[in-house]
Amino acid sequence: MTETEVRVVTTDAEREDAFFVRKTVFVDEQDVDEELEWDEYDEPDSPAVHFVGYRDGEAVGAARLRESESAVGKVERVAVLESARGEGWGRRLMDALEAKARERGFDRLLLHGQTSAEGFYHELGYETTSDVFDEAGIPHVKMEKRL
Repeated sequence: MTETEVRVVTTDAEREDAFFVRKTVFVDEQDVDEELEWDEYDEPDSPAVHFVGYRDGEAVGAARLRESESAVGKVERVAVLESARGEGWGRRLMDALEAKARERGFDRLLLHGQTSAEGFYHELGYETTSDVFDEAGIPHVKMEKRL
């Protein structure tokens, strides 16, 4: 039986695991410039909450939540390794992230979703609120969900 879990990052090792997933997906696979991938919300003292998904002890997914404005959270850096896609990791990560957002008192979540993932976010109840725009050389749309 496969052991699966999504954790809120609390250790340096978990942070490194989440960053490994992000680098693999965004930098290596999608050619996002490393200078665009990493920002102040990745610093250890940042109030952003990082998540990492594990399958049998191996990191396969990552996500980040931060406060955008009062009672509004911003979903960022949702990534699943190619070898784990189609196994429900995106949903697991988003379920954990939304639970944490509710715990923090957020009543709405915003995200910039790649257009290739727009259908996935619609299935989770997110609504598209913008036209397509470029972010890091990849087409995105703004989306939001009331919690």
